[in-house]
Amino acid sequence: MLNTPVSKLNFAQLGLTDTLLRAVGDEGYTMPTPIQEKAIPPALKGRDVFGCAQTGTGKTAAFVLPILQHLDQKPLLGNRRRIRALIVTPTRELAAQIGESAATYGAYLSLTHTVIYGGVGQGKQENALRRGVDVLVACPGRLLDLMNQKIIDLSGIEYFVLDEADRMLDMGFIHDVRKIIAKLPKQRQTYFFSATVPDSIKTLANSLLTDPIRVSVTPKATTAETVEQTLYMVGRTRKMDLLRHLFQNPEMERTLIFTRTKHGADRVAKRLKKDKVTAEAIHGNKSQNARTRALNAFKAGEARVLVASDIAARGIDIDSITHVINFELPHEPETYVHRIGRTGRAGHRGKAISFCDRDEQSRLRDIQKLIKRSIPLVSDHPYEGSHLTEAPKPPPQPRGPRPSRTNAQNSQSRGPRSPRANSQSSQRRGNQQRAR
Repeated sequence: MLNTPVSKLNFAQLGLTDTLLRAVGDEGYTMPTPIQEKAIPPALKGRDVFGCAQTGTGKTAAFVLPILQHLDQKPLLGNRRRIRALIVTPTRELAAQIGESAATYGAYLSLTHTVIYGGVGQGKQENALRRGVDVLVACPGRLLDLMNQKIIDLSGIEYFVLDEADRMLDMGFIHDVRKIIAKLPKQRQTYFFSATVPDSIKTLANSLLTDPIRVSVTPKATTAETVEQTLYMVGRTRKMDLLRHLFQNPEMERTLIFTRTKHGADRVAKRLKKDKVTAEAIHGNKSQNARTRALNAFKAGEARVLVASDIAARGIDIDSITHVINFELPHEPETYVHRIGRTGRAGHRGKAISFCDRDEQSRLRDIQKLIKRSIPLVSDHPYEGSHLTEAPKPPPQPRGPRPSRTNAQNSQSRGPRSPRANSQSSQRRGNQQRAR
């Protein structure tokens, strides 16, 4: 929850109870981040919250802490425990992270929570739900599935969180989200968080929120000053060679590499392993157990490299990443900001390295326009400018009649023709005309 500067207030001044302050203190946190300072007080007063905040700014605590305090101060009447708070998030990793935060901050409360997502059997999740939970953290697909099976009832929801709303739309979850919203009670408190706020997000927020307090901690185009950015111009076919060259540097202790596709992530990880660089890949096609093993290996330092697609990386919250490499530039310039924000966290400095080939130069221009700065170019590497010197091969020409030539060109190229040759040529032309 540390990436932005801390505020001038301490947690005790935000209105949190002593029980929650004790749990926060156990984690070593004394000063809230700006998003926490701005969001927690109005959330404790019952206001809807519309937050614009990137991953790593501490936004999870900005909604988990107020929800836990509300639930603790308003005990549920009766013996049957029902779901009172629902947090919907796009990826399994992010859901697990939020679940960990709920357990950490609720350590001294008699509240229960569970996390549900696809990719694993539903047995354990179903058992936890039947026992009753106060807080449910869920990915849209599995949530809808269990709702359709009548295992989950959302009629008792008092607090609803839609986290990473922009990524939710990017992943095509908008229809699932609308189905979930339709089952929620009209009377509820809603928290809406998004890293970017395009028109589609504004429309969705307006349909969900009632007189919200709007909080924003950083412009969407801002990159952290703790991250040193560099750019390599390199041919597409030479990127892997450059990557191998960079990993000769022992300072690249814990590196996160981004590719645009799932297959690209697998391919890069496989080739790094051949070069004796310990690497794991993480993306949507991997089973949840495989993703968890890869992430744990990276956290523990058993894997020097984690190669990820953008969707899978949204839930990666590791403070000690030394380098981020954009093996391929993203289609959306805002994604660049999200990617490089994975390093330079928790008071540490980090490095972000981007590869750009000839076909990606328009994306580079969009990124630099968004962040309002030029990314420093490294011009003395072994593969400099290879994308400029590699001339594309011309496409094969279809066979057909040769281009017509002028009489002067014919006479210059062939020389004077004999009267007999001219006569034979005329005869052939006459035969061809009669054949037509």
